[in-house]
Amino acid sequence: MATRILRPSNLQPISRAFGSTRTHLHPQAPRDITSFLRTFSTTYRNHAPSTMSDALVQAAQARRTIYQLGKNSPVSDSKVEELVNAAILNVPSSFNTQSTRLVVVLREEHEKLWDIAIEAFGALVASGAVPEEVFKNQTLPKLQGFKAAHGTVLFYEDPAHIQGFKEKFSAYADKFEPWADHSNAMHQYFLWTALESVGFGANLQHYNPLIDAKVAEQWSLPAEWRLVAQLVFGSPEAQAGEKTQKPIEDRVKIFGKL
Repeated sequence: MATRILRPSNLQPISRAFGSTRTHLHPQAPRDITSFLRTFSTTYRNHAPSTMSDALVQAAQARRTIYQLGKNSPVSDSKVEELVNAAILNVPSSFNTQSTRLVVVLREEHEKLWDIAIEAFGALVASGAVPEEVFKNQTLPKLQGFKAAHGTVLFYEDPAHIQGFKEKFSAYADKFEPWADHSNAMHQYFLWTALESVGFGANLQHYNPLIDAKVAEQWSLPAEWRLVAQLVFGSPEAQAGEKTQKPIEDRVKIFGKL
C-alpha cells in the first residue's frame, strides 16, 4: 500500500463534512470538528451562539489518551485524509512559515512503522543499553499495542524551509525553530481532537530520534526533515483513565474582569 505524503502543493479542498455523529457533543452542534471549524468563524462573528462555543469545549473535553486501540476504522481513509488536509490548511504558523509536514501510514504501512521501533529497541537490548527484561516486560508490549492500531500520523518540521525565514528576518533567527514547534504542536492537537470527533481513539508518542533514519529510508522521506511526534490512532478498545486536574486558580490568572 502506497503511503501518501501530504503537502500543501497537492492538497484537495475540503468540500464536505464528515457524517459521524458523536453523542457527547451538543445536539445542535456541528456533526464533527471539520464542519465546526468551517462554520465557527463566520457564525461567531455574526451571532456568537453558545452552542458553537460549547461544541468546541466539548470536543476538547472528549479528546483523551487511549492506549488500547484496534484496527477498526469508523470512517473511510479518504475521511482521514480530509482531516489531515484540514490541519495543514487551517492551523496557523508564525510568519506563515508553513513548515510542518505530515505523513500518514495506515494498516500494513502503520505496522511497518512500529516494527521499525521494535527493531530499534532490539538493537539497544543487544548493545546493553536497554535491559532485556525491561524490553520484554515493558517496552515490547507497549510497542505491540501501538502496532495493533489502525494508523499513525507522523509530524515533521522542514528545517530547510525555516532557514529561509531565519535569513530574511535575522532579528528573529533564534526564534523560528521554537515557533515552528509551537505550530507543530497545534497540528498535533487539532488532529488528535479531530480524529476523536469521528470515532477514533488516539495517543501521542515520541520515539524520535531513535526511529528517524529508518523511517525516512522506508518511505523515501527527505533526510533533513525533523521528526517531532507520532499520533497513533485506531478504534478505542478501552476507556481513558481518570484524569486528575490541578486547581484552576493555580493555573489561570485574569486581570480586568468586570
